Amino acid sequence: MTTAEFIQEYREKDTRQLALQSARFPDVDMPYALDQIKGWQTARCKLPTWAACDGIVYPPHLSMEQCSSEPTAQYKLNLAMEWARRVESSELRVESSEGGVESSENEVESSELRVESLEGGVDNSSEQPATLNSQLSTLNCHASSMTDLTGGFGVDFSFTSCAFASATYVERNAQLCSMVEHNLPLLGIDNAKVVCADAVDYLSTLDMQTMIFLDPARRDQHGAKTVMLADCTPDVVQLLPLLLKKSRFTMLKLSPMLDWHKAVEDLQGTVREVHIVSVGGECKELLLVLSEEIESELKVFCADLETGGGSGEAGLSGGSSSSSCSSCSSLSSEPSFPRTPSSPSASSHASLFVYAPSASSPAPNSKLKTQNSKFLHEPNASIMKAGCFDELAAAYGVSPVSRNSHLFLSAEPVDGFPGRSFSIERVTTLNKRELRQALAGIEKANIATRNFPLSVAELRKRLKLKDGGDVYIFATTTAEDEHLLLISHKYQ
Repeated sequence: MTTAEFIQEYREKDTRQLALQSARFPDVDMPYALDQIKGWQTARCKLPTWAACDGIVYPPHLSMEQCSSEPTAQYKLNLAMEWARRVESSELRVESSEGGVESSENEVESSELRVESLEGGVDNSSEQPATLNSQLSTLNCHASSMTDLTGGFGVDFSFTSCAFASATYVERNAQLCSMVEHNLPLLGIDNAKVVCADAVDYLSTLDMQTMIFLDPARRDQHGAKTVMLADCTPDVVQLLPLLLKKSRFTMLKLSPMLDWHKAVEDLQGTVREVHIVSVGGECKELLLVLSEEIESELKVFCADLETGGGSGEAGLSGGSSSSSCSSCSSLSSEPSFPRTPSSPSASSHASLFVYAPSASSPAPNSKLKTQNSKFLHEPNASIMKAGCFDELAAAYGVSPVSRNSHLFLSAEPVDGFPGRSFSIERVTTLNKRELRQALAGIEKANIATRNFPLSVAELRKRLKLKDGGDVYIFATTTAEDEHLLLISHKYQ
């Protein structure tokens, strides 16, 4: 049995058990085969489009765990395509300026379409072209080009490249270059070239690009994680003048641990958009879009992507990438690359909240009291990262429990709230008699603490409740400095 045959036949098996049986297969390159099987098992849930393509070569397991997921890569495709349209539209406006000034209504319409495309993608009806070339024809972007200066395993590149007529993948690791050069044709991507080079050296040789994509390494020379933009490799702050000179817009993918306010400040007024992207309630990526050509006020997009469904990272919400992931068990035998923006009907968005920091003002004070409220709202991870609590309260008419609790109250249900909503059943203090009455009949609950003196473990021990069930207890401190437990159920 050859190594390729072994991978195909045993790819759904437990790799630990296969490793113990390696003596039975003397002709099989077992370390390589196990890497490929682990890679496919991870991709089946994380990158279903890739897993549906036979012959894909996967990197070692750690690289697979760290690479982008399909929902986040799809989001970047939608973002890249929308910005490609935007700079194309800007160029057309300049060319037609001699014929008169455009109506401001067109600008408003363009802005509305922009949010729609990020929420659900471009309409993918039966009349929309399915192939890369015809899609680009619709965009009128025949001369568009992009360069990914930090190609890595190529997941982001395989998606974003589909928004452009030509695309260049740059990576200094020769092994990764060979892997990507092998994989791209299998994914149906025929508009790309692979270059093995240093990002900084190659940038200096570049002609003008529609987009430059950068995912700087977030570890220093000693392998320690960095939290400052200037400490990443390559140093984007130092490269900023050249990036702006060589591209109509630049997209940066950064760690969600990074202070985005500081990053915007470091990039000297060139950041037009900040995208905070979460998947299944966990903040995954921070995307910055830079441009000198397009001048606009800074906008922040807080996106929360779903984990389930045919277009996404099915099964990841459970934290498992093993072959037992039942939601990924049936993969299409027809890979859908080249990718096009997802249609609204196949949207992977749970929510998208957009605001302009410069236009923000403190939310009005509300007299709604915790004890009189009927609904509790918990913002999603992207909102928490953005810290836009006043904007959220103003937009949805909800009241904060307190300044530092980051939980919100309402007297009525709130449609489309970007996060989780709960119906409040009971409110209690930590008084023993009140607690006994409030917890009557409850044996287990999901507990969360916000701005509260006890940890979840300490509170659970005190309440003597098991974990799980359909009861949710939020322990928090009110604006009046009162410690309360809000006992609730999810509101559908």
